[in-house]
Amino acid sequence: MRLSVVGIAIFLMTGPVVVADELDDTYQSLQDAVAKKDAAQVKKLAVPLFELSRKVIAAPVPTSAIEKEDWPNHVKYAQEAEGYAQYALFATGVQADAATMIDLLALLEQQSPKSKYLDQGYAAYLAALRQAGKDADIPVAEKAIVNFPSNPDLLAVLAENARIKNQADRAISFANRLVAAANSRQKPEAESAADWERQKSVWLGRGYWISGVLNGAKSLYALSNKSLRAALPYIKGEPALMGPALFYLGFSNYNLATMTNNKAQMLEAQKFSEQCAAIEGAYQNQCYKNSMAMKDAAAKMR
Repeated sequence: MRLSVVGIAIFLMTGPVVVADELDDTYQSLQDAVAKKDAAQVKKLAVPLFELSRKVIAAPVPTSAIEKEDWPNHVKYAQEAEGYAQYALFATGVQADAATMIDLLALLEQQSPKSKYLDQGYAAYLAALRQAGKDADIPVAEKAIVNFPSNPDLLAVLAENARIKNQADRAISFANRLVAAANSRQKPEAESAADWERQKSVWLGRGYWISGVLNGAKSLYALSNKSLRAALPYIKGEPALMGPALFYLGFSNYNLATMTNNKAQMLEAQKFSEQCAAIEGAYQNQCYKNSMAMKDAAAKMR
């Protein structure tokens, strides 16, 4: 792509600086590097393209009538070039090995922390960071959530990290935001409907589960019951999640049934506890004992 007008004089405080040819050549060279998947060249060319583009965008409007008339086209072209620099780092990074991906997407964060391509790329970026070192993804997610408060990949990482650190209120907040973000996010054009539904199921399952389990631990029975019932369809086949979910469903429904003298709900609590007792793990024995107690409690209700 070539500019229609060559040698545009851009007047900066230091004097007239001709950048049109340099911008155009760098833009073309970066496109060539992306086509060749040459990560080193992409990294080398992206930064000067950012700088050249922003120099045009930030320059004062020329006073010459001829230059002034065509100025909007030059600014638009520079904006397109800057957008392509963002895309180049993203597209090359997500197709590269983990170390190269981290390098290129970190550069994209540095140059354009609100880039729409980061919003698309955080899933792969965070996964690469986790491969690189334990909890390496956490500082990146904590910083990025400021610019992308509804990004499900960021929210999932932060919710789980808060849960592990026993920061219950913080974890519940992130988990609830994760559920809302997953339900409102639009499917990317390049992703198949089946893959998108699988991804949404992961987000929703984890968001509902964290919220439900932690609200159960806080004895917030109604909130726990609501979230965990919503979680069940998404976490089937995951015993590590199903065990705690069924335990707190039994626990929460038992307490709700006791408060309202609701026999049907007590029987539901027993059912959840029996299902939990069939899953090997830390909750199995307690769930068996709970199910027996709930059966007795239900028998005494009218």
